[in-house]
Amino acid sequence: MLSEEVKSSMRESVLCWLATAKNEGVPNVSPKEMFVPYGDDCVLIANIASPKSVANIAQNSSVCVSFVEVFKQKGFKLRGNATLVETGDPEFELLLKVLHQVGGENFPVRSIIKIRVEGVEPIVAPSYLLFPETTEQGQVEQAMELYGVRPKS
Repeated sequence: MLSEEVKSSMRESVLCWLATAKNEGVPNVSPKEMFVPYGDDCVLIANIASPKSVANIAQNSSVCVSFVEVFKQKGFKLRGNATLVETGDPEFELLLKVLHQVGGENFPVRSIIKIRVEGVEPIVAPSYLLFPETTEQGQVEQAMELYGVRPKS
């Protein structure tokens, strides 16, 4: 389910966006900065400050995660079901170590959102679709100029 392309894209992205909903359908979307692919069909997200996301998952496990590499303007949308791994759970310490490898140990992780991915769709900026000559390199150069940044040497 999580191809190497999806995993690589996830590692290139600075934030992901987790969409949840209450049973009544009231949506919530919030940014997450500590996330990682786990195996071939799961994503781990640290619950650092996510009370609405956690409350929604307790009511409705269906979630959507999206991430886009800001310069390439490409990424993926993942749909699946989330479970909460709490601090007392035997799996918590193992999963926390995996998250610490990508996010360091500075953040207090209250619980871990473990998502079993059931669907994957690409996300691309409209320019890739409207202008077939658009390339990733061209998108990167244009974005860097627009944001006034340069790659590290």
